[in-house]
Order: sequence, then C-alpha cells, then structure tokens
Amino acid sequence: FADSSLLSERKRRDREERLNIVLWRQPLVTLQYFFLETLINLKEWTIKLWHRRSILVSFLLTLAVLTATYYIEGTHQQYVRYMEKKFFWCAYWVGLGILSSVGLGTGLHTFLLYLGPHIASVTLAAYECNSVNFPEPPYPDQIICPDEEAPEGSISLWAIISKVRLEACMWGAGTAIGELPPYFMARAARLSGAEPDDEEYQEFEEMLEHAETAQDFASRAKLAVQNLVQKVGFFGILACASIPNPLFDLAGITCGHFLVPFWTFFGATLIGKAVIKMHIQ
Repeated sequence: FADSSLLSERKRRDREERLNIVLWRQPLVTLQYFFLETLINLKEWTIKLWHRRSILVSFLLTLAVLTATYYIEGTHQQYVRYMEKKFFWCAYWVGLGILSSVGLGTGLHTFLLYLGPHIASVTLAAYECNSVNFPEPPYPDQIICPDEEAPEGSISLWAIISKVRLEACMWGAGTAIGELPPYFMARAARLSGAEPDDEEYQEFEEMLEHAETAQDFASRAKLAVQNLVQKVGFFGILACASIPNPLFDLAGITCGHFLVPFWTFFGATLIGKAVIKMHIQ
C-alpha cells in the first residue's frame, strides 16, 4: 500500500512538472526537449526507412512517373486535369470530415455546415431539373440544369444518393481518420506505462476502476460501449461506428487501451462511418 501511494505521488509530481514545461514558462528547457525529441524521431524514422528501402524506392519511382505525367504535355492532360480535380474535391471533403471528428468531440460540425447543405442543394436541383446530370463544369461549384429535358418523375432517391455518394463517403472517411488520435494516445500510454495528460483518458481509467459501482446513466452508457468493443471486437466497433454515437471517442480510447490491432479498429471504423453510417444519414 505504501509503495502504491509513493508511486501515485511520484506520478502526480511528474505530471505537474510536465505541465510546467511550456514555451512561455521555461523556453530553454522546452526547446531543448523539442530538439532532442526531434532528433530521436528522425533517427527512428531513418532506421525504419532503411529497413523498408525497397518500398521507399518503389514509392519514389512511382512519384517520379506521376510527376513526369503531370508536367509533360500531351493528349493525356485532359485525364490528368480530371483526376486532379477529383483528387482535390475528395481531399476537401476528407479534410472537413477530419475537422468534424478530431478533438474528442470539440470538432466543427461540418456535416451541418457543408455536407448537409450540399446534399440539400443537389436534391432541390434534381427535383427542379428532373435530372442529376448537371453540366461539369460548373458543377459542383454551381448547379445548372442540363439542356435535355427529362420526363416528370424520373428522379429517384437512389439517383440522388448516387450523385452525392462520393462526397458523403469521403466525409465519412475523414471522420474515421479523425478518430485515430484517441486510439494512438491510449495505445501509446498503455505501451509506455505512463499516464497521458488527457482528461478523457483519465476519465476512462477512473471508469475502469469504478465500473462495478457505476449507477448513473452516463457511466453505464460509457461502460456498455467499452464492453461492446472489448468483447465483440471488430463487429462491436463496426456497430458503434455505424450509428450516430457521441461516445465513439471512448471506443477509440478503449481499443487503444486494450491494444486492439490498428487495422481492426480503423477498418471497422472506416466501413462503419464511410459506408454504413453515411447511407443511413
């Protein structure tokens, strides 16, 4: 018991010392640790790249071929421009998805601000034009009805879903990527044995300690998510990711804490958020 108390006290002092190591309080110490950590990371990355040099060489060759294809003039440039436009369009929605889910629930509500209005505008235009074959360009920057007239009632819900599926799935993929920081934070903390300075993770640790005596609804809901993810695994994560779930951050922390394999967590999250949940929404 005494050793446990000493350990807790030492952890508390270490945490307080880490909180004081900030640029505006101890600039020299902070910069020193920053450069040391940077050097350590560079060394580790260099070693990893050297062990995977065949993959690195293949990647560099592929990048060189793509760069040459992009800059060399020819009839292929129309396809290059088309792919470039699609790439940036997808990256835009992936970025909005990341902004929506990153930050342990403090992200921007980009579905309400961007994706929802885009889907609504496409839906209204589709029923007004009786078609989803909007001229490109100016679509998606501007929606203009096509010249050919379509018969009344030719628009179906599935046609509208197909028109906005790419944007919705990219946004969902972005939300899945935004769920990775809690997972990596909890995983690193479990592997290192250190307690991260994060309120959400500390709350998770306290919940595990007092799981049996939890009585309030919020604690029971969090415990249910944790049990579902821990016991069911891939399909539990898939179920949590496939429905609007404000407690999914806890699922990421749970997976990281119990060392769930990365592709099990991310694969289930990606399928749930980018495919199932987006079609439900």
